[in-house]
Amino acid sequence: MSNQVSKYAQPHRRPAVVTGASSGIGAAAALTLARAGFPVALGARRVDKCAEIVEEIRAAGGEAVAHPLDVTDDSSVEAFAKAVTSDLGDIEVLVSNAGRVAPGIVHEVQTERFAAEIDLNLVGAHRLVRAFVPAMVGRRRGDVVFVSSDVAVRARPFMSSYAAGKWGLEGMAHAMQMELEGTGVRVSIVRPGPTWSEMGADWDDAAAADVLTGWVKFGLARHPHFLKPAALADAITTIVSAPRGVHLNLVEVNPEAPLEEK
Repeated sequence: MSNQVSKYAQPHRRPAVVTGASSGIGAAAALTLARAGFPVALGARRVDKCAEIVEEIRAAGGEAVAHPLDVTDDSSVEAFAKAVTSDLGDIEVLVSNAGRVAPGIVHEVQTERFAAEIDLNLVGAHRLVRAFVPAMVGRRRGDVVFVSSDVAVRARPFMSSYAAGKWGLEGMAHAMQMELEGTGVRVSIVRPGPTWSEMGADWDDAAAADVLTGWVKFGLARHPHFLKPAALADAITTIVSAPRGVHLNLVEVNPEAPLEEK
């Protein structure tokens, strides 16, 4: 029994990295993890927004740092990984959340833009894996959580590159789950349904209306409710807080429909 306890021992201090942490799900995840006792490193291009969240965490008695991060840039990812490890110590948790979605019809979207969005939503996650996972494997413990989307299983019109990126992201995650089995590193997917966030906030009204009309046409908007980012933050925190020996490999979170009139 003593060997079993040692095998699954969890360190008391588990520093966590959250990317795309300047708003939405990432910001909520950083706050929720900090409240749960995780030291948190926030990364995003808008590091000023991350700094505000850091101050909120510190004011509540938590431990947090922020550094600029562009997951599409190798040198930025390398510098970020070095900085946060110096600040907080060995990173035990990686929440890969950075992403972007823009509206467009597949055959009208410029290939350069399509490729750039795939780079952000999929290849950027791989850059993070390369930066943090080898050390986790060496220590024989760690958690990697990929924030996906329900478009990975139910593609939505006018979001082709985002759907393609999330399909690819989940493919990579499932492959990692098999490759890392027995290493002590758990790879998990959180798959949100429709969620209120800054994604889509920069769309013009006509484009947003077209997207929503397409969702309704193909039965992808059965009701008007959206999730709040805090719901996904709770799911992420639950996954990485699971005791050793337990692997929550896929958690799909959707907004509950409003109560129907009797």
